[in-house]
Amino acid sequence: LIIQNKKKNNTTIFITEKKNNAITEIANKLKAEIIEHKNFIGGRYSVMSEVGMLPAELMNLKIEKFKNLNYLINNKNFVSRLISNVSCLYDLSKQKILNSIILNYDSDMNNLGYWYQQLMAESLGKEGKGFIPMVSSMPKDHHSLLQLYLGGPKNNFFTIFTSKHQKKYRLSNYLIPKSIKYVANKNLETILYAQKKAVENAFIKKKIPFRTFYFLKKSEEELGTIFTFFVLETILLSKLMRLNPFDQPAVEFIKKDTKKILLRN
Repeated sequence: LIIQNKKKNNTTIFITEKKNNAITEIANKLKAEIIEHKNFIGGRYSVMSEVGMLPAELMNLKIEKFKNLNYLINNKNFVSRLISNVSCLYDLSKQKILNSIILNYDSDMNNLGYWYQQLMAESLGKEGKGFIPMVSSMPKDHHSLLQLYLGGPKNNFFTIFTSKHQKKYRLSNYLIPKSIKYVANKNLETILYAQKKAVENAFIKKKIPFRTFYFLKKSEEELGTIFTFFVLETILLSKLMRLNPFDQPAVEFIKKDTKKILLRN
């Protein structure tokens, strides 16, 4: 619909592999610009290729700052944390703790959580192995799913996303009753931190495995670091699990069967 309703003077850009496919045919019909996407970079791994970086550049972000692999692989702290996380996740898989719950305390990072969900699910969900990743919006889910997380089966581990919020909305004393005066004049960042910290304390008390990623600036460098971390973590974990992290045979099977059903109808 976007293509069909495209205004005549608008510029349309397609990013696709350099081969004959449906996207190329549509682009040629529209006489649109085509940017080549390297066919050896899978969709979930393409976040720092032209697929992710062209939109980033159009948003006036500095794309060169996303790509700091050479610095990171020579950073002992980064490498140490990477190896430690891979080792812990592998141990959890051996213990059959296979539900990976992503607790996101910043709605700005919802898409980051969904990208990580796809990365983990498609890369590791093979041969009866892998984790089941789910994104949970916090603190909303404190009042729906948290009871299950803390009181239910102990087959989950948790990845917490939290950040330093730039907008510090402060609650006033107006209409706040004495029974909850402890939130008066507190900013929302402080309240969110308290909620997140209470959950971490509960995890520690109940010996539930978790890890926390805290974003200070949400800058290009920070996002590039976390993209690199999760990609390397997934690839290294797949090697320990003796899996190919780059294919998705079940997805391809469904695509082919969907096509067969459509052709029959």
